[in-house]
Amino acid sequence: MKTDTQSPQRDIYSVTRLNREVRAVLDGSFPLLWIEGEISNLARPSSGHLYFSLKDPQSQVRCALFRTQRLRLRMQPANGMQVLARVRVGLYEPRGDFQLTVEHMETAGEGALRLAFEQRKAKLAAEGLFDSAHKRGLPVFPRQIGIITSSSGAALRDVLSVLRRRFPAIPVIIYPTLVQGEEAPGSIAAALRTACRRAECDVLLLCRGGGSLEDLMAFNDESVAHSIFDCELPIVTGVGHEIDFTIADFVADQRAPTPSAAAELVTPDRSDWFRRNEQLRMRLLSVARRKLMDSTLGLRHLTARVRSLHPGVRLPQQQQRLDGLELRLRRVMQAELQQARSRVANAAARLGSTNPRHRVHALQRLLVQLEGRLWSTLRSELQRSRQRFAKAVHLLDNVSPLATLRRGYSITRRLADREILFDSRSVAPGDRVETRLSSGSLIAEVLACRPAAEASRPEPEEQPNQTGSHLRGS
Repeated sequence: MKTDTQSPQRDIYSVTRLNREVRAVLDGSFPLLWIEGEISNLARPSSGHLYFSLKDPQSQVRCALFRTQRLRLRMQPANGMQVLARVRVGLYEPRGDFQLTVEHMETAGEGALRLAFEQRKAKLAAEGLFDSAHKRGLPVFPRQIGIITSSSGAALRDVLSVLRRRFPAIPVIIYPTLVQGEEAPGSIAAALRTACRRAECDVLLLCRGGGSLEDLMAFNDESVAHSIFDCELPIVTGVGHEIDFTIADFVADQRAPTPSAAAELVTPDRSDWFRRNEQLRMRLLSVARRKLMDSTLGLRHLTARVRSLHPGVRLPQQQQRLDGLELRLRRVMQAELQQARSRVANAAARLGSTNPRHRVHALQRLLVQLEGRLWSTLRSELQRSRQRFAKAVHLLDNVSPLATLRRGYSITRRLADREILFDSRSVAPGDRVETRLSSGSLIAEVLACRPAAEASRPEPEEQPNQTGSHLRGS
């Protein structure tokens, strides 16, 4: 067996590689965290960055605050100042120095306020006050704007200046309130409730100028947060500077970095509206011109069509067509006439070739026979019709009321109402009646009335009558 006498290959680090990997380990091992300490060894190079150390009684650590983050600070760092910093743990590779990169810094006195702010923010977020589902949209063109701020603060002047510059025609209502101090939260909440109850505005601006975290604590109060959440009007907050965030900003429907920005957010730009109106006017004119041109072309087309369909134009065309049809008809009639003449000539030739006299004599004899049979049938039918007519006349005469009268009967009517009498009880002695006979009529006065049983035994000197009454002629 052959033995490998070579030593294993070594993984040799360079200083740069070591520092880079240590930096990667540090960057990935620590989150963004808060650290408290005293500033010392503060250096201010011309680049605008700050380099210093944070120390406590036992230790110290080097820190770097770059220019971008420094410009956002509301404080000026100085040696001996006790501060609270939000930092990232890292390593400065060129020197291998362990250092902290500062993202934000404030005086240590603000630490308790910052902690209370974070706890209150987490609580209200859990209650759903920050949910986007509850956010209301801002009106495109508000009819009236409400401003909730201090009546003597610079924020109000800035907001009114922006509103006057952007769209001075929109009216403004100011709801004055305290914005700082122990009574400020109650005052702000009361102003919000008043604006919501009166419902005079389409949108509300909740504004305040810049200040420290303690100065802005009124806008971190829970009562203010609940008042904003309960308000039915859309609310835009413009509290402090761009880097300032309050709980009111998270609850409001929209947050602006400054009061002036909030004013710009809720108002349309007058120049933009004028420009837009001018664009719409030009578009309207263009559409109107195009419509007018289309209508003009359509009118011209319809006018030409009407002219082409006018009887004065169509009549000559119809006359010309009629002349053409007349010529065609004449040619067709001449052709048909020629064909008819040819057919007649052919028929005459065929007729001349055959003698129709025998056929004519036979048809004449048949005609005489048929004529005799016709007259015989007509006479028989006429005789039978006369007999049926006479029989019908006889039957009709038998059932005629006149035939009944000829047999000695009469018809009696009451003279007053011309009603035919069927019962002797229909009249009373003294009534005048008219009796119709076969020939003529009698007008009589009733002497007496007898019932039907007595009327069947007539007296010898009296003629029976249908009424069963004694009559006296008049």
